[in-house]
Amino acid sequence: MNFIPYGTQVIEDDDITAVVETLKSEFLTQGAKVAEFEDALNETVGSKYAVVVSSGTAALHIIAMAIGLNIGDEVIVPPLTFAASANCALYCGATPVFADIDANSMLLDIESVAKKITPKTKAIIPVHYGGELCDMDAYEKLAKKHELTLIQDAAHSLGSMIRGKHQGAYSGFQSWSFHPVKTITTGEGGAVTTNDENMYKSLLRLRSHGITRDSSQYIHDGEGGWYYEMLELGYNYRLTDMQCALGISQLKKLKRFSERRREIVAHYNAAFNDLPIRIQHTPKWSEPVRHLYTIRLNNSAQRRKAFDMLRAWNLGVNVHYIPVYWLPHYEKLGYKRGLCPVAEESYNSMITLPLHPKMTDAQVNYVVECVNRLF
Repeated sequence: MNFIPYGTQVIEDDDITAVVETLKSEFLTQGAKVAEFEDALNETVGSKYAVVVSSGTAALHIIAMAIGLNIGDEVIVPPLTFAASANCALYCGATPVFADIDANSMLLDIESVAKKITPKTKAIIPVHYGGELCDMDAYEKLAKKHELTLIQDAAHSLGSMIRGKHQGAYSGFQSWSFHPVKTITTGEGGAVTTNDENMYKSLLRLRSHGITRDSSQYIHDGEGGWYYEMLELGYNYRLTDMQCALGISQLKKLKRFSERRREIVAHYNAAFNDLPIRIQHTPKWSEPVRHLYTIRLNNSAQRRKAFDMLRAWNLGVNVHYIPVYWLPHYEKLGYKRGLCPVAEESYNSMITLPLHPKMTDAQVNYVVECVNRLF
């Protein structure tokens, strides 16, 4: 069997045609495709406003800036996530506070979060790990009680639903990623969605140097058609029209991509039911489109041997993720191991198996065969 990556993009002829047509158009950036992609995203995730940006990390960063995170503020985040989920707080001088995960769902544990809230807490970042969804109804109640901002890290979960509701229906913000291993791709790219108009206007400025040409936002009188104002310090986090054209084309395939991911997950779940491994549990409120499929073995020694064997059998397995506060930069900031025992135990025993729409039935069966061969 040829090498099977844990995740990869699905690019088809119509995707290529969409990009080529845009390359031949008048605008390569800051053109009509940007707004078209944003409108399509709003329709997909149930939000009012979307701001596409250059990466999922950029999305998290401008959210942190828009809500005014600063030195002395705290943001609660799980450790079992990509570093960007916590780094967005550091970018603004704020402090990430790590709460533990639930042992079954591997999602941020709301009871652990509640214990970490202090007068310095300004935001909570529930990460929809692997495409499974945190209970945002419960998080909305908690956030409202303590007057906190919710930032859903939805990088893994495009197409998923919570009790029949789209993720964009909730308060606060949702950050998205369109990296090639995600459900759809724009190459690199990301987005913020929200239902707050004022925050939307701020996000638009922050993705483009803090500059606006909207005269209703001007501090001074406009001097002519060339005039613009920089109202705050922003960044160049724009997404190109070529990438947006690809995103528009990919969104049209979201249903097909989602159905294939669900088919593979169902096949894995049935095949692994009698093996001595743990799989990520789907909470009762979650209707997921899974981005990752992780299994957990008995211990770290067994994990290393199994990982090497699966790689030798041409499976592009991986591990998602090293606990963020174990990373050397966070160690230098004073974070110690032992903060989140459940997350650490999960990391020590986990392996991510291949899961993407390009997989054939033969490849899915080969993955099952290899995992069974381990035991």
